[in-house]
Amino acid sequence: MPPTSLLRIGYVALTDAAPLLAGDELGFFARQGLRVSLSEEGSWATVRDKVALGALDGAQMLGPMPIALASGLGGVSARLSVGAGIGCNGNTITLSSALADEAGVDGQGALAPDAFAAAVRARGVAGRPPVRLAAVFPFSSHNYLLRHWLALGGLDPDRDLTLAVVPPVRAVRALADGEVDGFCAGEPWGSHAAAIGAGRVALATGDIWPDHPEKVLAFREGLPREAAVALTATGIAAARWLDDPANRDDAVALMHARVFPALSRDTVRLAFEGRVPAAPGGATRLLSAPLRFRPATLARAEAAAWWLGQMRRWNHLPASVPAAEALAPYGDAIWRAAASLVGESEPDRVTLPEEIAA
Repeated sequence: MPPTSLLRIGYVALTDAAPLLAGDELGFFARQGLRVSLSEEGSWATVRDKVALGALDGAQMLGPMPIALASGLGGVSARLSVGAGIGCNGNTITLSSALADEAGVDGQGALAPDAFAAAVRARGVAGRPPVRLAAVFPFSSHNYLLRHWLALGGLDPDRDLTLAVVPPVRAVRALADGEVDGFCAGEPWGSHAAAIGAGRVALATGDIWPDHPEKVLAFREGLPREAAVALTATGIAAARWLDDPANRDDAVALMHARVFPALSRDTVRLAFEGRVPAAPGGATRLLSAPLRFRPATLARAEAAAWWLGQMRRWNHLPASVPAAEALAPYGDAIWRAAASLVGESEPDRVTLPEEIAA
């Protein structure tokens, strides 16, 4: 890659954007011979559109987003290549204080889907407006994990309540203003909502599918392969650094300074510690499936196929779209080439929800 070529890489203000910020701040990009300009974007729709139109060379993306783009969903199509996974777990489902009370959120463990379903039905029996929950994008892990969890409680997400889309950076305000009764978004937004008294964390998405893949680092069609490999190698190196407990304080300071200066540093720290707020007053709950980076760097097609199955389940993806076409972005050649550069071994395979249930 010529040293004068500047690569434009997008991200959204979330804790799991940390590999990109660490890659920039700590010189990991430069060690791979790259010049990178990071661009913070306000919504996932903006990320999608900018990558599709070539305004970004690559970006942190939602796991189902390359599938949606390969299939032309939402009226936008593009051919992408997934280089690496960016994090597993890391999202929370946060409810208004009123709904949390009705559902019996106690802060001691994850809210059970049947308990939440009972609260939703009780509102209906009382003649109150349906519960309104938000996810960050229609084609997102958040939407599909939320739908899966609701269905486990016997709810039809498209009939028994209202699902809306709110960008992660707006989720707390939407909850505080009563626009929604809850949201599923990446950290630190659920913890921030709890910190300012706008709501309470009911569960984490890792409670629904432990160690589920989350974001990916994806590249536009036409990006030179050597650049994609070097960017992926940077992501792997940054993941190693982030998962080393010795670097936790530095990681928190970095993300607080560059991405979340308006939030409490203690709030930013929680995801790195694998904790969520348990109750007003500062108590926290230790998650059994916390945000981690290194185990997720290989974005596996079989895990992406679970997103594809959910997209078909909820009629978001026509049956006429071949699975091979939809999953085409999820090859592993870029990751394997990058892993060989930095001496990274292959992480454990992902356990799918059906295997967990069995």
